[in-house]
Amino acid sequence: MTEPVLLVEREGPVATLVLNRPRKLNALNAELRLAIGRAFRELAADAAVRVAIVTGAGRAFCAGMDLGEISSGGPGASGFDQSVAGQDELTGGIAGFPGPILAAVNGPAVTAGFELALACDLIFAAPGAVFLDTHARVGILPGWGLSVHLPRRIGVARAKEISLSGNALDAARACEWGLVNRVVPAERLLGECRALARDMASCVPEVLRAYKRLIDAGSGLPLAEALLRERQAGIESARAVSSAELAARREGVMRRGREQTSGGS
Repeated sequence: MTEPVLLVEREGPVATLVLNRPRKLNALNAELRLAIGRAFRELAADAAVRVAIVTGAGRAFCAGMDLGEISSGGPGASGFDQSVAGQDELTGGIAGFPGPILAAVNGPAVTAGFELALACDLIFAAPGAVFLDTHARVGILPGWGLSVHLPRRIGVARAKEISLSGNALDAARACEWGLVNRVVPAERLLGECRALARDMASCVPEVLRAYKRLIDAGSGLPLAEALLRERQAGIESARAVSSAELAARREGVMRRGREQTSGGS
């Protein structure tokens, strides 16, 4: 029986999507691209799922597009003809998921695999993870957001160093530059991702989703517009919550704070 190209594991409000083509270093063929998009649409429709994690099976996160599939199109077929299948489904599915998405980068994240990691809200990386943008060497410009998302995460000059050289960025330097949130020993990578995902999932669900939208929208606006947008959203949010609800939530926040600062004792 053929193994599915994508595994979806659910643990309460947290879903983990595992790219499952380890012998191909989880390269994105059309079947996998379609499966990722479909899975995210299904998860978005499930109110019980609040946070998602993306990782890879085996020793790689994702080696990028499946170049073997792309090059098999025959005479006259372009790279675009072979790579377009499932592209909109994948990007649309990820963009349409309302909760936080964490990337657990367990190995190489190459070109389209790099773009997949950048499409997530946070990136955790194992020490052996590396990030590469090989578009300039393959001879194709990016189309999934790499030239947009990477400069916004690490700055224009550093993004140019990576993308215009095709050189690898290791996990330690990626963390130093702000691309990666944490570098975690490989054996603890998924565990730490899931722990943070559970913390996020324990927040007020509608506020968790709205806060993600607010940060994403504000990051692309001029400062004055972003501040005005936040003020309006804050007023609307406060009006929607009763004083009794706020009091109960405040008590929960204070109790959690005491537990965290005292080590749970």
